[in-house]
Amino acid sequence: MTKRIGIVIGGGDCPGLNAVIRAVAKAAAKRGWESLGIVGGYEGLLEPQHTRVLHYHELDGLLTRGGTILGTANRGRFSAKTGHGEHRALPPELFEETRRGMEKLGLTALVAIGGDGSLSIAQQMFEAGIPVVGVPKTIDNDVAGTMLTFGYDSAVACATDALDRLHTTAESHQRVMLLEVMGRYAGWIAMSAGMAGGADVILIPEIPFTYESICAQIAEREARGRHFTIIVVAEGARPLGGSFTTCASDEMQREARLGGVSAYVADEVARRTGKETRYVVLGHLQRGGTPTNIDRVLCTMFGAKAVDLIATEQFGRMAAFFGDHVGSVTLAEAIRELSTVPLDGSYVSSARELGICLGD
Repeated sequence: MTKRIGIVIGGGDCPGLNAVIRAVAKAAAKRGWESLGIVGGYEGLLEPQHTRVLHYHELDGLLTRGGTILGTANRGRFSAKTGHGEHRALPPELFEETRRGMEKLGLTALVAIGGDGSLSIAQQMFEAGIPVVGVPKTIDNDVAGTMLTFGYDSAVACATDALDRLHTTAESHQRVMLLEVMGRYAGWIAMSAGMAGGADVILIPEIPFTYESICAQIAEREARGRHFTIIVVAEGARPLGGSFTTCASDEMQREARLGGVSAYVADEVARRTGKETRYVVLGHLQRGGTPTNIDRVLCTMFGAKAVDLIATEQFGRMAAFFGDHVGSVTLAEAIRELSTVPLDGSYVSSARELGICLGD
């Protein structure tokens, strides 16, 4: 009997989603299986169902196309994150409804593409007896169990390009320029883009910062005749003893929206140093556009692995990148904790060796 597998995306968008859809559908077709895309996130599995048959000949061009042809959602009945990254249990009746929806669609298994929140939903589905496998998607690179998530490299490339452009105007006007990047509670984007873009100060959530440290770095550069400073600020960065900066009011059953910390840092730096200071919030530019070659390859391998996991009935697992190959880990392991920048790792030690200020 021909298998029919569903592909569903949850959470925020990022470069590479279409590349994964393409990889899953092509690998499934090679086995003689059908693929059905769930439109609009997990809600598409419920009445009124919203799906799209993924015909093999319709997959051309998806490898390089940004966005997602299936859409996605990070709110609604399948919202599994609240507060500052906290997971919540969804009601059992929701999974019973999901099971009935899958039976109506003739789905034998589900490929869930998402970050820690969406994969938390997938884990709860698995615990409810639903055959599901995961693919790690997030520009934040904060999913445990995998060295890389797809979308991250593309976001870093975007942020690095922005830093290259800010350098010229900062130096021309002898300004302090701040670039705020995404990443939520992990500093991967800020650290990687900051190092690649030649930043002088990098502020990440893992290391609470002090204004004294930032201003000392600016003063040291001034003394060496470098009258401009580039600062990268992760949206989850916070001052020592301070709290996260949010840019939206709290909503019921919805995760806090981080953002806006660069404005506070810029104002305080300008007040303390007297330097002309500007800030730029890169925002959703990091989520759009064509995926990089690294993300395209990663998406292709992840999609192929997801189909292999279904073929071997290894449900409740997630495709994962281990540096020299793509394997898998349990969904439970993937969502147990966030992957953050290790304080004793090479990123931090290399930055310090280069004289980059990390705010402490």
